[in-house]
Amino acid sequence: MPQFDLPLDELRRYRPELPEPEDFDAFWEKTLLEARQHDLDARFEAVELPLEGVRVFDVTYAGFGGHPVKGWLVLPAGVREPLPAVVEYIGYGGGRGLPHMHLLWATAGYAHFVMDTRGQGSGGWAQGDTPDPVGSGPAYPGYMTRGIEDPHEYYYRRLYVDAVRAVEAVRAHPLVNASRVAALGVSQGGGLTLAVGGLVPDLAAIAPDVPFLCDFPRATTLTDRPPYNEIGLYLKARRGGQERVFQTLSYFDCVHFAARGRAPALFSTALEDQTCPPSTVFAAFNAYAGSERSMEVYSFNDHEGGGPYQQGVQLRWIEGYLKE
Repeated sequence: MPQFDLPLDELRRYRPELPEPEDFDAFWEKTLLEARQHDLDARFEAVELPLEGVRVFDVTYAGFGGHPVKGWLVLPAGVREPLPAVVEYIGYGGGRGLPHMHLLWATAGYAHFVMDTRGQGSGGWAQGDTPDPVGSGPAYPGYMTRGIEDPHEYYYRRLYVDAVRAVEAVRAHPLVNASRVAALGVSQGGGLTLAVGGLVPDLAAIAPDVPFLCDFPRATTLTDRPPYNEIGLYLKARRGGQERVFQTLSYFDCVHFAARGRAPALFSTALEDQTCPPSTVFAAFNAYAGSERSMEVYSFNDHEGGGPYQQGVQLRWIEGYLKE
């Protein structure tokens, strides 16, 4: 697929005028306050595996509504002093998978926490173990339109809270240095990274790769790929519902969270990405409030982005913010 979006010089200047709800900050402050009324109850159960060099814990903590959320914590073997931590969020449709899928960051000397994604993980590439006990009204198959008529009921309200509480859970472990925690993820995981970066003021760094959930008005009209096309297909059956749907989505647009992020940030985008078009990624990057930000651009890649090459960039970049 050739490049289809704006030219790179225009992408670097792209700043859409996205309507932001007047009560955006109050909405999220109240949402997190309600979530924190539930005890975090972070539990770490050691898992015996035939792996050398790492220790693995099966984690459960209280996310949105006090609902139990699963995760993996992977530590370098033999560690006795608190380590800097990397919190990872998973792409759309995936779950936490199996522990041996997550060895990179522990072998680099970090505590690595992988959050499971409620209700996801049955799409065939990484299993999930966290149900979403909250139902919704009529929705198009997938997760994008669950509860989309009301921001209080929208699926991603629950998921964003789970992501914030994941940071709180990893900080609760005695072998984690709570002042040196970074967040990262690819696609949906990149969007969650941006949301957490805007909601948790003291992260050491964030690294969103080809992030999803940015600039909904452009994304839903520029690409017909899933998951964004779920919104259009929902509205196809609900003529006249566009204003209400996009009002809900404005509470979850990661461009608004980027405008509140302060941690050093390493973004990436791919110029042939039809799943998360580069203009939507640059919308978040150009809105980012932190003074330390950079963008890796992969000119001839689709949604796979930089893949292992970007991981190599992250390994070198994040060291300057997490290791003393």
